[in-house]
Amino acid sequence: MTDQETQELFARQSEFWKARDARALAACHTPDGVLVSPIFRTVTGAEAILQSYRSLFQLFPDWTYQSEDLLIHGNRVAEPFSAQATHVGEFMGLAGTKKKFQIEGVRLFELRDNLIAHERRYYDFTGLLIQLGVLKGKPAL
Repeated sequence: MTDQETQELFARQSEFWKARDARALAACHTPDGVLVSPIFRTVTGAEAILQSYRSLFQLFPDWTYQSEDLLIHGNRVAEPFSAQATHVGEFMGLAGTKKKFQIEGVRLFELRDNLIAHERRYYDFTGLLIQLGVLKGKPAL
């Protein structure tokens, strides 16, 4: 893929995030794609990836995703991001709390045939759990 093609893929994906379009987001992955996430662990294949997006939007129906500048190196891409949402659906055995949260992180990708073959998501999962009230935490200061 050229850098321009990569930029275009992620521009489309940005629009799909805004629309919370699980099917379109999943279609950005290869049929045998792998997605690794703190929330969903490792999911493999088109149907499992589609279900992970659907589940995300059921848990957090107002999910808002903001991408920052892509770092592109051949078929590898890093995408810093931030996301905000409200916890509505059952998550880790905890009924929806209506608590809002914000996370920042980075998604790392390997691309193949103008699609995402592998995606790994990194973000402060412990901070997310504290914001939702699953864990208790006290700042060190």
